[in-house]
Amino acid sequence: MSYKPSISAVVITLNEGAVITSFLQQLDFVDEVILVDSHSSDQTVALAKAFDHVRVFTRDFDDFSSQKNFALDQVTHPWVLLFDPDEVITPQAKQEILSAIQSPKAEAYFIRRQLYFMGKKIRFSGFQTDWVIRLGKTQACRYNGRLVHETISVNGSTARLTARIPHHTYKSFDDYLVKLDRYSTLQAQMAYDAKKPVHLGHFIWRPFYRFWHQYLIRLGILDGVEGWILASINAQSVFKRYVKLYLMYRQLP
Repeated sequence: MSYKPSISAVVITLNEGAVITSFLQQLDFVDEVILVDSHSSDQTVALAKAFDHVRVFTRDFDDFSSQKNFALDQVTHPWVLLFDPDEVITPQAKQEILSAIQSPKAEAYFIRRQLYFMGKKIRFSGFQTDWVIRLGKTQACRYNGRLVHETISVNGSTARLTARIPHHTYKSFDDYLVKLDRYSTLQAQMAYDAKKPVHLGHFIWRPFYRFWHQYLIRLGILDGVEGWILASINAQSVFKRYVKLYLMYRQLP
């Protein structure tokens, strides 16, 4: 491919040594990668520094939006990719990205993800409509400030790419539970900062609703055992969020 795009990529990392090399190899078509690491204890940083086009920054983690906005502040090119290390940039996605920046029709582009969980392709469970922005004009994109489950606010129009990218968020069951626990802490902090109340009904109704909405309404039942597990542990994460919020109000550890 002769066209050399003027494009950057940003990524935040914490102990991604197992996947960071293959992930960065996929980004061989960008001019620079801004990698912001949160003090990884594995070989993430050393492996990243082996790539000439990767600029590594180390920053204390406060929340996902702040970390990613810091990365965006370091970008030097007009277009930016916003993929995570557990996502796969397929050849089709790469070709669409290059075509989009050659003849742009929007300031940012959504791409659809295909979740893999416990080695299985998840076709339902609410993930059948998992669209995320992964390409945009640098000056038009900013993360919205949410501590977790952050999204990009775009100053301008958006469009969709047709490629679907694999999303391998599952490393091991224990790792996935740790990730959900971290998310529940940040979600509790957002609710606390917004002074949202917590009462007994939240502990009973919200986890119940999350499970049945994901398992029945969003058709997780069609994903078999994995669909049941996903709905169960996500319901548990909701329960933990409200327990943590309750403890914050009582100022207990």
